[in-house]
Amino acid sequence: MTPLLERARRRRAPSIPAGTTGTGAGLGRNGGGGDGNDDGWDGSGDLPRGEGFAVPTPKLGLWLFLAAVTVVFSMLTSAYLVRRGLPGWGALPKPPLLWANTLLLVLSSLALERAKRLTLGEGLSRARPWLLGAALLAALFVVGQLVVWKQLAALGYTLAHGPASGFFYLLTAIHGLHLVGGLIAWGRVWRRPSPLRVELCALYWHFLLVVWLWIFALLHVT
Repeated sequence: MTPLLERARRRRAPSIPAGTTGTGAGLGRNGGGGDGNDDGWDGSGDLPRGEGFAVPTPKLGLWLFLAAVTVVFSMLTSAYLVRRGLPGWGALPKPPLLWANTLLLVLSSLALERAKRLTLGEGLSRARPWLLGAALLAALFVVGQLVVWKQLAALGYTLAHGPASGFFYLLTAIHGLHLVGGLIAWGRVWRRPSPLRVELCALYWHFLLVVWLWIFALLHVT
């Protein structure tokens, strides 16, 4: 081989560092250079970090729970609408306090949304006052609902008064129990806050607000 051809061959041949093989060492998972972890894969068997499609298990569990609760309220709504169209339904007074209670729950949900945004952007310390405010507003909502019950009972509209009264107590009681459960979960978030926990708490509060607005609308179309 002439010296000119030998120099051309050496120029085309890749340079392989000592101690490596020619089987792809030094290449990433997608064929790029690096140590194989450039795309976020941590080698632990989990999904790649930062891929954006992995859903945290607590969030998935909450979504499944909310789906089940949605089914329950959908069935109650169907029963409510069917029974309302039958004879003997009767009218039920709508205490004005229901409007104030609705405002309390809206403000509580907004406070938790603010806490979530602060947690994601500026840290947990600035989110704590909003977390506390959200819980206090939700607790006032529960107290307000109990006052509404007392007002209706004083007017003679007890649980056994009729179907309209029975549905009112049933719907508001189930919603209230879910909100009390949310306050218990809020206590865990308050003790050990994290961005994910605050986000899940806010999601739950928003869901209960939507459910309550639906119940509120049902009650005011009769």
